[in-house]
Amino acid sequence: MSEIPAKATESEDPSDGARTESAGGGVDQTPPADAMWQSSPPGSIYDYIKVASFSIGPDGLVDQWSERAEQLFGIPAERAVGMDPIEAFIDPDLREQGQRKMAEILDGREWTGVVPFRLPGRPDDAQVPRAERDTRAGRTERGLRGLRGLAEVYVMPTRTAEGERAAVCIVVDVRTLRSIETDLAASQAIFGQSPFGFLLIDTDLRIRRVNERFASLFGGNPDDHRGKGVHDYLPRAEAERVSAILRRVLQTGESITDMNVTGFVPGSDERRHWSVNLYRVHSGSGRPIGIAWLGLDVTARRAAAREAAAARRNLALLNEAGARIGNSLDLETTARELLDVVVPGFCDLATVDLYQGLLVGDETPPGLADGSAELRRVAFASAVSGAPFTATGEPVEVGAVHHYPFNSRCADALRTARPKIVPGEEGGLVQSTLAVPMVAHDTVVGLAQFARTKGSEPFGDRDRDLAVELAARAAVCIDNARLYRREHERALILQRSLLPPGDPEASGLDIACRYLPGNAATGRPSEVGGDWFDVIELPGHRTALVVGDVMGRGLRAAVAMGELRTAVRTLALLDLEPAEVLSQLDEIARGLGAPGGVQQATRAARRPREADLSEVYLATCIYAVYDSVTRRCTFANAGHLPPVLVEPGEQALMLDVPPGMPLGVGGEPFEEVTVELPEGALLALYTDGLVESRDHPLDEGLQAFVGALTDPNRPLEDVCDHVLNTLGSHHGEDDIALLMARVQGLPAESVGDWTLPREPRSVGRARELARGQLLAWDLEPLVDTTELLVSELVTNALRYGEGEIRLRLLLDRTLVCEVWDAGLVQPRRRRARDTDEGGRGLQLVGLLSAAWGSRRTPRGKTVWFELPLPDGGSPLTDPAEALLSLF
Repeated sequence: MSEIPAKATESEDPSDGARTESAGGGVDQTPPADAMWQSSPPGSIYDYIKVASFSIGPDGLVDQWSERAEQLFGIPAERAVGMDPIEAFIDPDLREQGQRKMAEILDGREWTGVVPFRLPGRPDDAQVPRAERDTRAGRTERGLRGLRGLAEVYVMPTRTAEGERAAVCIVVDVRTLRSIETDLAASQAIFGQSPFGFLLIDTDLRIRRVNERFASLFGGNPDDHRGKGVHDYLPRAEAERVSAILRRVLQTGESITDMNVTGFVPGSDERRHWSVNLYRVHSGSGRPIGIAWLGLDVTARRAAAREAAAARRNLALLNEAGARIGNSLDLETTARELLDVVVPGFCDLATVDLYQGLLVGDETPPGLADGSAELRRVAFASAVSGAPFTATGEPVEVGAVHHYPFNSRCADALRTARPKIVPGEEGGLVQSTLAVPMVAHDTVVGLAQFARTKGSEPFGDRDRDLAVELAARAAVCIDNARLYRREHERALILQRSLLPPGDPEASGLDIACRYLPGNAATGRPSEVGGDWFDVIELPGHRTALVVGDVMGRGLRAAVAMGELRTAVRTLALLDLEPAEVLSQLDEIARGLGAPGGVQQATRAARRPREADLSEVYLATCIYAVYDSVTRRCTFANAGHLPPVLVEPGEQALMLDVPPGMPLGVGGEPFEEVTVELPEGALLALYTDGLVESRDHPLDEGLQAFVGALTDPNRPLEDVCDHVLNTLGSHHGEDDIALLMARVQGLPAESVGDWTLPREPRSVGRARELARGQLLAWDLEPLVDTTELLVSELVTNALRYGEGEIRLRLLLDRTLVCEVWDAGLVQPRRRRARDTDEGGRGLQLVGLLSAAWGSRRTPRGKTVWFELPLPDGGSPLTDPAEALLSLF
């Protein structure tokens, strides 16, 4: 009987193909008759309880012994047949009672009871081949007096063929029954009381049993769900996916944990999520009979996880914004940094519009009242290739100036300083847009718009708060950049006002110069610095060339530079020697940081506590004076880089000028070096920003600079550009000042030089020499004025001077007349009274000349005046009118 499948009992005629009802209420086809009688593992409840049977003959001895009895008692049939069951299994003290029961059974009385028996300790013989079981028989019999067991016995009287009394006994191990009872109770508790949705699915992927928890979610009672499949509960695509996973679990036995299943419960449109565990269920013989499904509703958990993920994303965006926004004090760059953070991490498209007034430097930014003021689009970013931003009207190009209609939501956001949601256009790409005003210090500086395309998650309250925070951070940085730009432009105006206007001109020199503020080469906003250069025309067609560098950056250095430059020009006009000019500058620099000037700085230096209260201004400077007549140049250096000289046909070289100490250090004298410059030579003065950077040492930059001056015959402007381009990688973020001068000495025919004896007739001789030279230069209109002024200066030299008198006329862009003598007394201009017969000579010189003055020389003094040339555009003063004006 154990070889007949259970389904054989479902139809009286297994060959008729009748349809029978399945346990789950479904309709099953009865298998063919030949399939019903094939041998297969039973897989029934009897496999678990292990029911055994044997029969007792009329003599009270065993006459039949089943294989299950062999497994239960461990005694083979050959041994058991013929045994007295009372003697074999009952303990000696119970045998008398057992004999009485056996007699009653053989008299035809049924009996059911629990009988103790001796059970040998051994492995389960059900899994041991029969030959091995036979081998164990002897050992089993010797061990019958070992273990004890309980058997539930059902004895049914019967008769033999001869009509004699006999009995059939059915035996079940009580321990197995109790174990099954316990297992069923535990299974029922787990299945019925589990907080999870618990399903048993058969091999046809049909539900065989569900628990109350599952039924409470999907309606009805547990029996209503029998026979249903996953397609009855899940959307089609999800059901197909889950069915494929169920088949794989059934085929491979591989368990599935924490599988996410998405669907809907009856009567609700809310999407629910379940975490499902799957494992294959086996019968007692190990045959797969279905799948166990344990499901837990994790919708709230997933929503919380999404909220946590959104919070983490927002925190990450804020952290990234703090690190990336505001690294540059530039309005446009800061706007682009904002968009680099939000696209695509927060939105798909974004723009930034700033008030036009901020960008053009208005002092007062627009307030909150007017939302229709002009704005300029300064930045745009898109995660969708080629997609324009059309969420709020017509597309606006970056850099275009526009305004929003007064009644639009964007204008309303600007007026109220509150974010607004702008819905997307019908059929457009954008789903919705957040228009967020950029507010800094209660001032709206612009509008940021964040848009998400259709198909993206719509903006929520958390997104709006994040957008406001991001826009506020960017707005503060933009407002700081606006303030910096305003102050920076003021500083640049100040600095440019301190530099020579236009292209400097000098007698006997062709000059070109370049000034680049810090970071100009890198494209970043420049910072004002303390570099400066100057070209100062001195009397006698001489020129002072100055290049200096105040240590430090910013407005402080620029102001110090302006003070030093003004002092240089003042000292230069005093016609002091270069070393003396630097000595005076050193004193001035030492007094810049102290309220009381240089004396206060000197006292503070002697008292360390007060020295801490005064600022220290240090600067380097090179000062050179070039004489176009002699082509000699005298240098003095205060800690600056050496000048570079390129003679015609020679390689460039650095002049050996003693560097000295920087200005502001004090206590050290400065040396002078005089160099005669050949015609056509090129002289270059520069600051360290040109040749020094973090990536290149100073020596390497100097060699590169010298090597760049390979063709000095080119136009000076081209030479300057070539040097800057060649040294582009050798200079860094410091200011650059470059001054180049090509020597063009005054020709000999443009110089008239005479020595006059110290006697009265030298006055007339001086007039004759001056007249003859001017006529030779075709300057007849200047003859009368020049004769008159020469006469005055020579007369003063005779009256107040000493030694020989030297007269020199120089013709270049102007006419210069110089009168030299050995006297040290400087002429002083005074106002003569109406009754005075003299004292009006220097007044007359001041009236008739464009400029006049005096300077000390190593052997006396020189008094000079300058007249503009007739074709220079300056009108000439009539000497007669000038004389009359003095009275």
